[in-house]
Amino acid sequence: MVRLVSLSFLIAFTPLARAALPLSASTFIEKHCIECHDADTKKGGLDLTALKFELSDTKTFAAWVKVHDRVREGEMPPKKKAQPEAASVKAFLSDLAQPMIAADQERIEREGRTTWRRMNRYEYENTLRDLLDAPWLQIKDKLPEDGEANRFNKIGDALDVSHVQMARYLVAADYALREAMAKSTQKPKSTTERFYARDDKSLVGKMKFSQFNKSPERATFPVLGTKAQPDVRAGKAPATVGKKDPKLREQEAIGCVASSYEPIELKFREFEVPRSGLYKLRFSGYSVWVGPQPGEKWYRPDLDNVSNGRRSEPVTIYGETPPRQLRLLGSFDFGTEPTVREIETYLLKGEIIRYDAARLFRSRPPAYHNPLATKEGQPGLAMQWMEVEGPIIKDWPSTAHHVLFDSLPLYRKDAKSKLEVVSKEGDTERLLRRFMQRAYRQPFAEDDVQRFMAVIDAAKKSGSDFANSMIAGYTAVLCSPKFVCLEEKPGKLDNAALATRLAYFLWNSEPDAELRAADLSKPEVLHAQTDRLLASARSRRFVNAFLDYWIDLRKMEATSPDATLYPDYYLDDLLVESAVQETQLFFNELLHKDLPARNLVSSDFAMLNERLAQHYGLPKVEGVTLQRVSLPKDSVRGGLMTQASVLKVTANGTTTSPVLRGVWIMERMLGKPPPPPPASVPAIEPDTRGAHTIRQQLDAHRKLETCAACHAKIDPAGFALESFDVFGGFREKYRAHGDGTPPEGFGKNGQPFTFHHAQPVDASGTLPDGRSFNDIRELKKLLLDDEEQIARNLVRQLLVYATGAPIHFADRAEVERILADAKAKDFGVKSLVHGVVGSVVFQMK
Repeated sequence: MVRLVSLSFLIAFTPLARAALPLSASTFIEKHCIECHDADTKKGGLDLTALKFELSDTKTFAAWVKVHDRVREGEMPPKKKAQPEAASVKAFLSDLAQPMIAADQERIEREGRTTWRRMNRYEYENTLRDLLDAPWLQIKDKLPEDGEANRFNKIGDALDVSHVQMARYLVAADYALREAMAKSTQKPKSTTERFYARDDKSLVGKMKFSQFNKSPERATFPVLGTKAQPDVRAGKAPATVGKKDPKLREQEAIGCVASSYEPIELKFREFEVPRSGLYKLRFSGYSVWVGPQPGEKWYRPDLDNVSNGRRSEPVTIYGETPPRQLRLLGSFDFGTEPTVREIETYLLKGEIIRYDAARLFRSRPPAYHNPLATKEGQPGLAMQWMEVEGPIIKDWPSTAHHVLFDSLPLYRKDAKSKLEVVSKEGDTERLLRRFMQRAYRQPFAEDDVQRFMAVIDAAKKSGSDFANSMIAGYTAVLCSPKFVCLEEKPGKLDNAALATRLAYFLWNSEPDAELRAADLSKPEVLHAQTDRLLASARSRRFVNAFLDYWIDLRKMEATSPDATLYPDYYLDDLLVESAVQETQLFFNELLHKDLPARNLVSSDFAMLNERLAQHYGLPKVEGVTLQRVSLPKDSVRGGLMTQASVLKVTANGTTTSPVLRGVWIMERMLGKPPPPPPASVPAIEPDTRGAHTIRQQLDAHRKLETCAACHAKIDPAGFALESFDVFGGFREKYRAHGDGTPPEGFGKNGQPFTFHHAQPVDASGTLPDGRSFNDIRELKKLLLDDEEQIARNLVRQLLVYATGAPIHFADRAEVERILADAKAKDFGVKSLVHGVVGSVVFQMK
């Protein structure tokens, strides 16, 4: 027997709570909700007879939002119960929403949407780089990891400020300021110096075998043009002709048939970056072909049998800070003829330059077989020289030094003396005010000036010279709340605050002089400045940081492909780097070409290079540089969901999970995050031996009543992605350990395949609304039946990222207005960004 609760009892039970709840809403709740959500039953832990309508309480407000949304989505009442008429549902939602919107708006006007927050690590690094005009500064890794909320690292509630944080900020600020200071009275000479591979002892030394290097694959070898030099390799002739024969020296090179990895780490050790700054690096090299050893071990190279290369080879360049801290500088291709390639990049003091023949294999013990070897031989790379031009300095003293000390002269008595900044009376306060004016994004008070003057005076009294005393004061400025924190007052943002919000949205850094001076209260000026910021190279910071958190791109290297199950991906840095760039360039293309948001789910193009095209089984693409490529009509690729980066961050390196990938689609693509699973329900352990598929395991899991409802929403989309392995390779069967016949082949590590193909993949599913699909192609089509929801989710993600606050209930109408305005442009991504910037939500605290 069902216990009925009368409306009069409902109101009497909570006389004050129900006072503001419209009578029509109370009637709807009594008729359709109380049966399952009273004091006795309270399914899902919700007792509507005890839930007050006190909208000033945030937890209570959130509970009513949940009630509203479950009814709106048609999840409540459950399908098995009698359903209310559509008009009744519409009236209930409207009557419930109106007082909630009013309460939310009143709270926003009083307190603002956002909470006080500090800069995150990305923002602090970029801000110091721009403030000091020192793009090479490496600040981020000197600071603790940032907290996250609502998926981003821009929410005040998650960005704590502790004594540990402040200590790290002090260290980082001091480092940055000292990097910016001039180190000499004269402008450093920009030199151009060539470093020959055959002069480098570390490269030449690897021609000799040792206990760590007894195999020809792990050795370097000398070539002259495309001819081997057995006498040089045997030590019977000098490693190089040197300066006595410049023409012949230009033809000398060091060859390899393996990628740069222990023990064959290829670096120009004769050059160490003398000072941080801008440099041009030029490399000369070419591909070669190395013949096989005779007999059964034809897969071993004969280093005395070298000929012309048969194809180009991709080369990756890194800056290396010992021990083995690598920083990607760029990539290019060497052709079959000697080729000179140039990279303009910022280098750090003390770095050395490392190069990698990225396509070639990486030999790992115990025994190995080059997967690129044929009975005719194997590919190799020959490096002739590296040329370094720099540091390239346009002005002296540099802009960075000028920010700190204006035009004050530099003085050094002799070579052994300390460099000094020559000052006169009044310079201390003048420079401090000047620096604060540049660093602060809001007007500062006289008390602020005197506070930092006291720091400088204390440093002078302790024995510091003028420059170091000023650095002490500047460090205090860069660690002060007005610099570290983004200051906003309730209500509409003033011009300075709006400029700051726009800059930290699209540049992830401070506003420049033009943006600070612009009258952003004029819509046309705000629109023009938004376009200017997006057109700048700095907008890549927004693209990269947004993707790092929205789709977790920063976690690309959090796991490695299992060396046994996926040896073809293991140690493949080129694939990892290409996959990251693919996603960044893809979103950048949508943004700058104002392409429709539906491309996030399905596009007719992808950003590819040779490695990615090979990985995806697509027609060959030439070269290592990523480019826009049209996809075959029936391709499974296109959009974010089937990109290698996304498929890697949603796997663990060993197995894939429809649950994790299904949740990813619901959260990141559709904006409909499922609730977390009950703590009492154990996770599903993957079967890597291949006896059971994950679908079979989930079928058993869904028999649990507490799991069935959510998994009916989560799993179907995840099943569609089961056609893709842990790095996004397409598959028809799962790989497994244990008994079974492995396929023929060798991994990038040179080890033979030992996995076998087990159970077939079933990528079909049925969505909660009853629509079925057979594979990812059909799922994409179903998702795009509501492409407005794809755009809506993107707008919501952009608003959270841009404002540092979650979407409030009262913000929803503004989200719909943004969508309505962008509909005429097919919800173009750039149009949506403009809509975000022009919205009331963006322009209010």
